Amino acid sequence: MSGSGESRLTDAFRLDGKVAIVTGSTRGIGLATARLLGQHGAKIVIASRKAEACEAVQGALEREGLQCFAIPTHVGIASDIERLVERTLSAFGRIDIVVANAAINPVSAPMDALPAASWDKIMETNVKNAWLLAREALPALLAQGGSVVFVSSTASMMGLPDQGAYAVSKAALNHLARQLAVEWGPKNVRVNVVVPGTTNTDMIRALSAGSDFIARTISTTPLRRIGEPADVAAAIAFLASEASGQITGQLIVVDGGQSISGR
Repeated sequence: MSGSGESRLTDAFRLDGKVAIVTGSTRGIGLATARLLGQHGAKIVIASRKAEACEAVQGALEREGLQCFAIPTHVGIASDIERLVERTLSAFGRIDIVVANAAINPVSAPMDALPAASWDKIMETNVKNAWLLAREALPALLAQGGSVVFVSSTASMMGLPDQGAYAVSKAALNHLARQLAVEWGPKNVRVNVVVPGTTNTDMIRALSAGSDFIARTISTTPLRRIGEPADVAAAIAFLASEASGQITGQLIVVDGGQSISGR
């Protein structure tokens, strides 16, 4: 490859001049994503429920030389989502990338014992409000084309004991991306999904506390490790960039081969 060709390929991964909203971005996958998008040149909007956490992350990323702006947002509240988009446009004048990462999994229960209120809360936060965020940002994305990335889970691809509502919500999110990709592709807006497997986050540590779940998972995963937030962030950064300009409506699984091991 010629030097100019290498330069064009490298430039395709850059996000200079772009503005990205990342929900749930004060820890775990969201924080790793915000940091990586910023390192690739994007201006980052830190959006999470607690103002103190948002401001702390903003300060940390700014000390790393990244451009970011904290907007405390409860993704379970529609008016907060509207305000998030409005304040982003007021601060930066554009939106190019939306990463809907925030999600909840507040209850472990078999489906026949799951409270209806828990079902409603999970579906509203994990599916409805991801849709509302993407829809609210759409007019800004249309101005120059853009990328929406939903963060799902390999739970969406299988049945899991006591995690049914969460799994169903993530399966719905997968198809939401396909539907929006069909409708928004002609408008130059791409919509994709990153599907993490077992990843070293607070949620996984809480779910596996006191068990050998992580050790058993590692033993049956082809790459013999669980994922780190940075692994998932790398896939999100790819889908946010022009390097993935011909990709829409797709699920990118980041699980070390866990879902195809057959064990």
